[in-house]
Order: sequence, then structure tokens, then C-alpha cells
Amino acid sequence: MRKKKVNVGTIGLGRIGKIHAANIAWMPQANLISIAERKEAIDETRNFARNWGNLKITENYQEILNDREIDAVVISTPTDTHSQIIIEAARAGKHIFCEKPIDFTLARIDKALKAVKEAGVKFQVGFNRRFDPNFVQIKQAILDGKIGVPYSIHIVSRDPAPPSLDYIKVSGGIFIDMTIHDFDMARFLIDLEVKEIFAFGAVMIDPNIGKIGDIDTALTVLRFKNGAIGTIDNSRRAVYGYDQRVEVFGSGGVIAAENQTPCRTVLSDAEGIHSPKPLHFFTQRYQESYRREMEAFIDAIINDIQTPVAGSDGRAATVMALAAQKSYREQRIIKLSAAKGRDEKE
Repeated sequence: MRKKKVNVGTIGLGRIGKIHAANIAWMPQANLISIAERKEAIDETRNFARNWGNLKITENYQEILNDREIDAVVISTPTDTHSQIIIEAARAGKHIFCEKPIDFTLARIDKALKAVKEAGVKFQVGFNRRFDPNFVQIKQAILDGKIGVPYSIHIVSRDPAPPSLDYIKVSGGIFIDMTIHDFDMARFLIDLEVKEIFAFGAVMIDPNIGKIGDIDTALTVLRFKNGAIGTIDNSRRAVYGYDQRVEVFGSGGVIAAENQTPCRTVLSDAEGIHSPKPLHFFTQRYQESYRREMEAFIDAIINDIQTPVAGSDGRAATVMALAAQKSYREQRIIKLSAAKGRDEKE
């Protein structure tokens, strides 16, 4: 029997957690019932919850998992907690939406996905960029054969400013916390697995990022199963704003998505050609995609259909991120099997 509405509890109320909670609260197909957040942020959580009616607020996410009224949970906690909460939520019979990545290691990811499969619950990974209208149009153009056979894909993803050093220390590094979105986008658009990865990296922006073992500038080269090539250009800082562009070139043409700006006006004068800078950060640039991905999750529950971003997608992107990390450190091409998560010496 199809549900008319889905009762949801959110676990974690950071930047992404707030976005998801607000989107759920406005959705006619869902009820936001509960929010769980760590003790030190509980007052802020209560202030936030006042906007959305009489919500249950707890410091213990177990209360959400034990609440029979709740059908689904949204996990927006630190990455190192994801797999454990997924396992517990699955065993409690809750449908699960989890922010990327599923976890830092394939062993923990596999354990979590096994629990999901055994419980028979819905599971979706938070790769919101798949739902961006611009990238959706690129995907549809490829499916419709408008550019012929894709030969190459180029992705530019640059943040306006680096995150805090405290965040970088626990994020897993640039390939795990940032490029993982681009790895997923490459797989999504080309619709093939990657067989080889080679990653370059450097510390060009902040020496302190290098001191804690990460990089802030990266270029990753992908070779897909059919020989098509991909490049991903990442930077922790673009002084002109949030730079998010994609181009796919094929036998019959090319299709590209440029940056979103506050308006599309262009001023031409004696000093030059002037247009607005890109939207400043992901909370503005991908606002609609966050709403659409949550609608897709709720729809999958109501209509008992497959979620559009499966656990296997989350795993495959993590395989690629770990391979890129290994390639950068060892300065070699990594051959990988996305199905088994292993690599072989070149």
C-alpha cells in the first residue's frame, strides 16, 4: 500500500542538514517530525526548529531510530559516523538518505550497504548535482544522441575559499570531500565506469593545508572503459566565486553548462565587458538541486521505486576518490575495478 506522506527525522543539522530539513518541512509529500543534533548545538537546533512547528528535538539519534512514527531518516553527520548510523537505521527499518561519502573506507561502506540490502529499505546517496537542471539537460542531450558518441568530458569545480583547517583535517582530503562530486558527475554523464585514474596535485593556496597532509589544487585524468577521456580541474579557491562548469564533447557536437550568475546582464563600456561573478557558494548555486534530490527520495518511498542515486553509486565514486588519492601519492596511473574496489600496478 502506497504511503500518502513520509514522516522524516533528520540526524545532524550543520549547513547541509539545515538545507535538507528546510526542504522536507516545505514538501507536501513529507512531514518533518524530529531533529537530532549534538549537545553543544542543541540550542541552535531549537531556534531553527521554531520555524517549522512543533518538532521533536533530541541529542540522541537513537530516539529517532526507535520512533515507530518515523519512516525515513536523513543523515548529515560527519563522514566517520555515516556507516554506523546507516547500519542502525536499516536494522530499525527506516529508509535512508545519506550525505556523501558513505564512509571513508570500502570495508565500512560494504558493511553498511549489506545492512541496507538485508533490511530491504530505500537508500539514496546525496549527490545533489545530478539534479541540477543544467547538468540534467546535458545528460538528456547525451541520451538523445545530440552530440553523438561522447569522446571526452571536462569538469571544472573550484570553491570561492578553502574550508577551515579543522574541517580539512577530518574531511578525508580534497579527493574525498570535494572531487567525489565530480567523480560521480563523470560517471553519471558518460554512463560508463572508469578503468584508469591519474591525479596531479599541489599546494598553491595555503601552505598550512600542505602541513596537515592535503593539497588545495588538483587535476585528475580519467579513462573510461570505452577509451573516452575525462579531466577534472579542482581548486580550493577561485577569487571570482564558485566556479562550476561541465563540457562534454562528442562525435556529433559539444554541450556545455556555464556558471550560474545572479543575473544574465552584460555591460559593455570603454573599460571592457562586464558581467556578474558566479553565485558565491554551493548553498546558492545548487539550491534547486538539493530540493529536487530530496523530492526524488521521498517519491521513491511513496511509490516504492528505486532511488535515483543508489548505494553502488556512492561506492563507485569513493573507489575513484581513493584511487585518485593513491595516484597522487604514488605518482602513477591507477587501474581500478569499481565493482571490487581494488587496483593493480601499472
